[in-house]
Amino acid sequence: MRTDRWQRMTGAPMADDDDGDQEKAVERRALSARVVHEALRSEGASELERPWNALAWSGLAAGISMGLSLIAQGLLRAHLPDTNWRPLVVSAGYSVGFIAVTLGRQQLFTETTLTACLPLLHEQTARIFRRVVQLWVVVLISNLLGGALFAWTATHASAFDPALRNAFSAIARDALHYGTRDAFVRAILGGWIIALMVWLLPSADSSRPFIVLLMTSLLAASGLTHIIAGSLEAFYAIFVGDYALTTYLWRYAAPVLTGNAIGGIVFVAMLNHAQVVAEKA
Repeated sequence: MRTDRWQRMTGAPMADDDDGDQEKAVERRALSARVVHEALRSEGASELERPWNALAWSGLAAGISMGLSLIAQGLLRAHLPDTNWRPLVVSAGYSVGFIAVTLGRQQLFTETTLTACLPLLHEQTARIFRRVVQLWVVVLISNLLGGALFAWTATHASAFDPALRNAFSAIARDALHYGTRDAFVRAILGGWIIALMVWLLPSADSSRPFIVLLMTSLLAASGLTHIIAGSLEAFYAIFVGDYALTTYLWRYAAPVLTGNAIGGIVFVAMLNHAQVVAEKA
């Protein structure tokens, strides 16, 4: 068994006397790009075969779970002194919703820009293209509905104390102050970071929460934009009357959605798929 495994990975025969050492080397060897690609492609193919209503419920749960990011950031902002290092600590709170979504195996739009795209790059057929579009539309809409539901609930006085609600409003103002062009450029980088995070997870094992924490807090600390997390903050601002729906749609939602998709598809899905194809050639 171990000899076969070693030969499949290296192409070299394995002597009996160093059987144990070479087996340990196999176990410590990092996953290749081809293995990671295949793991994510297989996951994406499974997602494409799920019924649309299952995707919708999962996406709705993910949108609500992203509210944990707003709660965590709000708590840190409300209770930490106003210093130049506070934004870095508050950025760690941004990761809480992403950790819940990722470990809970819920559908988040920006993550599916990688996993759903790989089956399409592997087999470019009309059927797969339709399934990818359906998955993206269902997950995006359900994510936004879940985020809106959480934001509406959070505006009620009985849900959170005034200090925390004030922190939510301040977080929303910080997230939504960008112009259309800035929001778009920052969204490309934000989509790249989230898709890259997904690419890293198959190799992470027990360190998956740390990878999610590292990548998403980096996104937040850098002031990059994310269509679901940012929209949830925008919905809160809309419900309390600080932000207009039309402003959100044209100045935030449209550029950030486009930028996130470009960052995930072009800079992660297509580039990493290209390297795997080149290895097979």
